[in-house]
Amino acid sequence: MSTRVFVTGLGTISSIGNNVEESYQSLVNSKTGIGEMTRLDSKHKVNRPIAEVKLSNKELSKLAQVEQQHGYTRTALLGIVAAREAVRDAGIQSELSSDRIGLISATTVGGMGETELYYKKFLDADKSGDYLDYINSHDCGESTERIADELGLKGYQNTINTACSSSANAILLGSRLIKHGILDKVIVGGTDALCKFTVNGFNTLMILSDKATQPFSANRKGLNLGEGAGFVVIESEKSSEGKKKYSEVVGYANGCEAFHQTASSPEGDGAFQVMTEALVVAGLKSTDIDYINAHGTSTEINDLSEGTAIQRVFGDNIPKVSSTKSFTGHTLGASGGIEAVFSNLAIDRKTIFPNLSFEEQMPELNFQPQTEVLQNVEVNNVLSNAFGFGGNNSAVVFSKV
Repeated sequence: MSTRVFVTGLGTISSIGNNVEESYQSLVNSKTGIGEMTRLDSKHKVNRPIAEVKLSNKELSKLAQVEQQHGYTRTALLGIVAAREAVRDAGIQSELSSDRIGLISATTVGGMGETELYYKKFLDADKSGDYLDYINSHDCGESTERIADELGLKGYQNTINTACSSSANAILLGSRLIKHGILDKVIVGGTDALCKFTVNGFNTLMILSDKATQPFSANRKGLNLGEGAGFVVIESEKSSEGKKKYSEVVGYANGCEAFHQTASSPEGDGAFQVMTEALVVAGLKSTDIDYINAHGTSTEINDLSEGTAIQRVFGDNIPKVSSTKSFTGHTLGASGGIEAVFSNLAIDRKTIFPNLSFEEQMPELNFQPQTEVLQNVEVNNVLSNAFGFGGNNSAVVFSKV
């Protein structure tokens, strides 16, 4: 049984880069991926900015090294790209047939984007045609199976859908499987693609902004949706011997506040609970945290709730805080995985990333987010938050090795 879990590989793709290095360069150069909608044929195209990956499905297939793209959803392709990079980075390509290696992939959208394109054909009486391969790829678990197949993974597989905390929960579950001696290595993270259903749904909730998102700003108007994938490879002590270690997963917590179907409590009770418990599991004090990669959706309720919870946990000693969703948009089920990659880059590259588009401090809070890039700073402990609909909240602590 391993008492310690280490991050040994990183992989990501989003609107700010097709790999880890491109993403880092966008982060340190304050280059956002949020812009006008180009891929989706939506009536909201002109007034709802989003954060798209700048590749067609055909181009994604090539990047993912998928020879036969038919039947592969965009969600699956994004996941394959990021998972491949994480596996290469960890140097475990030759070990993937082992039953001691697992994959836990999170998603909320699954194959919904392709279902939108073909569901009318599905209503036809004959129920025949190549489009059925996409209809059959609708469910969330399909993308996990595609990723596993392309990697040649033969062992444990699982799919998590707890809304926007999904990827963080993948990291949590993978860490526990290693600590209990069930697996030695796990590829954990998530993937989600943009689709009209998501845009329309969030627009109906009246939480989409008509301009670039402004997390923790008093004049914030809502979030921008994004797409992408982020995976990290985590390994046991023995398995990771002699390898580069980006960080150690020292703490984590999950809880369900159940305050409201789509909103968190104004007092931040759920966020307070998981941040506090994650610190206890990590054996750290609040003053040990150097950087909080906040959930920071830029909605009226979330930023108030999370900000209030941060104040409750950290008091007058609030560390640097930023929401990298101001770069990538809100990538839903993939956000915890993408932000886990960014959290590990913060430790490895000694960098704290800025919170873009901030204008005015929220009157309810006694702190402002970090608005400038900080480089060559010691980042020993990062707290990464991920909060989902229904109050399914998670927090993960990564520490320098």
